[in-house]
Amino acid sequence: MEAIRKIVTVKNHQINITLPEDFYTDEVEVIILPKQNDFELTEEMKQVLDNRANEPTEDYLTSDESLLRIKKK
Repeated sequence: MEAIRKIVTVKNHQINITLPEDFYTDEVEVIILPKQNDFELTEEMKQVLDNRANEPTEDYLTSDESLLRIKKK
């Protein structure tokens, strides 16, 4: 299946989409969703990530160990 994702501007409650020349089909399914704003991290979130990135790696848990701890709870 070939899919095309585009962000287009709505004007007068209408959109215009031009398909590529090599897109061969007689029917398409169109799903309209509002554009999501880009996610931005707060300064506090950035600080938490920076702190975690600077932690010693010997304190890390493997994914298996992490799942075992969760299952025990």
